[in-house]
Amino acid sequence: MSSENKFQTVPEYISTFPKDVQDNLETIRRTIKEAVPEAEEVISYQLPAFKFHGMLIYFSAYKDHYSLSFPPPFTIFDVFKEDLSPYEKSKTTIKFSKDKSIPIELISALVKYRAKENLEIQEKKKKK
Repeated sequence: MSSENKFQTVPEYISTFPKDVQDNLETIRRTIKEAVPEAEEVISYQLPAFKFHGMLIYFSAYKDHYSLSFPPPFTIFDVFKEDLSPYEKSKTTIKFSKDKSIPIELISALVKYRAKENLEIQEKKKKK
């Protein structure tokens, strides 16, 4: 991705990658859409993302991996600690190696859990 790119849509972002990466990004995109059909697809920080009662998830591709990023606060890393143990993680991001298959069921579970978390956060804010 060059720094001149200013993506307006998720398909625009995806189209900048080789065909095999496009296919995998579309799989991740479809998995998120199916997990939380009400989520709104957006570009945020020049990355594909979904909103559902706040930011839900970002996804992206890099040279050797795909990333899923979750804006804080979240408890996903604690709740899914065992499931996520094979993957590299940073403070807010999970990396899936390009040379392994994409863990679709895990991504779906993560996104559904995060959507539930966002709803709970919004309910707490309403009560204040």
